Amino acid sequence: MAQVEATTERIVAADPETVFDTLADYKDGRPKLLPEHFSDYQVREGGDGEGTLVHWKLQATSKRVRDCLLEVTEPTDGQLVEKDRNSSMVTTWTVTPAGEGRSKVVVSTVWNGAGGIGGFFERTFAPKGLGRIYDAMLAKLAEEVEK
Repeated sequence: MAQVEATTERIVAADPETVFDTLADYKDGRPKLLPEHFSDYQVREGGDGEGTLVHWKLQATSKRVRDCLLEVTEPTDGQLVEKDRNSSMVTTWTVTPAGEGRSKVVVSTVWNGAGGIGGFFERTFAPKGLGRIYDAMLAKLAEEVEK
C-alpha cells in the first residue's frame, strides 16, 4: 500500500485568527463551508476545535462514498488535525499569516491507498478530485471570512 496525498492552499483576505476560528467551529462555521460532496454532517462531541468528534459522508466520485468519523486535535497553534476512526485518512488544516490582514490556508490529506491497478488509479486521480473539493471549501471559507 502506498500513501496517497492531496494538498490544496489558498490566500484569504482575513486575519489568521478569524480564519482558524471559522475552520475550528464545527458546530456553526464548518457546515457553511461544505460543498455538495459532504452529507450526513453531525457533531457528536465538542464542536470547537480540540476534542471535537464529527461525522460526515464524503462523496468523492459518483460511486465512491467514504463514511468518516473524525477526531479533531490542535497539535500546534494554527493547526487542526482530523483523524478518521474508520480509515487511515488524516487531514491537516494549517493557517499562517500571509501579510497584513491575510492568511495562507493549507489543507493536506493523506491515507494508505490500495495496491495493484486500483491503487495506481487512486494515486493518479484521487488527489485531483479531493483537490477540487478542497478548492470549493476554501472558496467558501474566503467568502465567509472576507465579508
